[in-house]
Amino acid sequence: MKINGIKIDDTFAEAFPMQATRILITAQDRHWAAIAAEAMTGFATSSLVCGCEAGIERELSPDETPDARPGFAILLFAMNSEKLTKQLQSRVSQCVLMTATSACFAGIHNNQPVPLGSLLRYFGDGWQVSKVINGKRYWRIPVMEGEFVCEETTGLVSAIGGSNFFILATTPSSALAAAEIAIEAMRHLPNIIMPFPGGIVRAGFKFSSRYKNLMLSTNHLFCPTLKGQVNSALDRETDAVLEIVINGLSEIDIQQAMRVGIQSVCALGRESGVTRISAGNYGGEMGSFQFHLQEILA
Repeated sequence: MKINGIKIDDTFAEAFPMQATRILITAQDRHWAAIAAEAMTGFATSSLVCGCEAGIERELSPDETPDARPGFAILLFAMNSEKLTKQLQSRVSQCVLMTATSACFAGIHNNQPVPLGSLLRYFGDGWQVSKVINGKRYWRIPVMEGEFVCEETTGLVSAIGGSNFFILATTPSSALAAAEIAIEAMRHLPNIIMPFPGGIVRAGFKFSSRYKNLMLSTNHLFCPTLKGQVNSALDRETDAVLEIVINGLSEIDIQQAMRVGIQSVCALGRESGVTRISAGNYGGEMGSFQFHLQEILA
């Protein structure tokens, strides 16, 4: 398959089952809400190394938040509910609670609660108080600047992490320009995040290493500087590869994101320097989900 001269490989992205939650962070203005959101989602690119994968899903206007203040929706993914709970508690307590004027609310309401304010309340040392409004319990924790308001729980859902696609190009600048366009097109979609810095991965990895203490190592088949030394996956004209990793709340969410991202790259045409679109997988032996590029774009 080719779109505007750009080859779409007959391959698939392999993804993994995860657990996810959404929280809403607000503050007195956008500046402080953004500080809390960025701190909350820092060092959250890979659950294998960072314990979770997190990102800003979207910005919220005051008419979309429980306390009518500016805010951000955050999605957080982990391999199981225990890890998700631990990461949520540590990140909210150290990043959101500590941010001036902030508050924290549930972004998902269902019958699978994850502790939020129900554990953070103990920071109040017995001075915390709660109030139920419209069937939802909120905790008011005294802090030196006033009160930190936090909803008691948020909801847990099954999710998917690690789907991806590769952008192959003739130069690093061509690959980066195309990846930036893809991220801009995808970031407006609901229920997904691209957890790596700027949404773009320069150092793709494989699940093996010649060093016994390392579980991950560079994806050497896609490294252009190694083309003359290995059985490379790259042809002569390809001198740069960038990866975009996508986490989502459902298969449909990820399929839509991949379609939008890849189509935005293909709209640039072959003259942009982009040569191929591919994806990373492990032969279908590790992940439960397969996202086939040509099927998604058909």
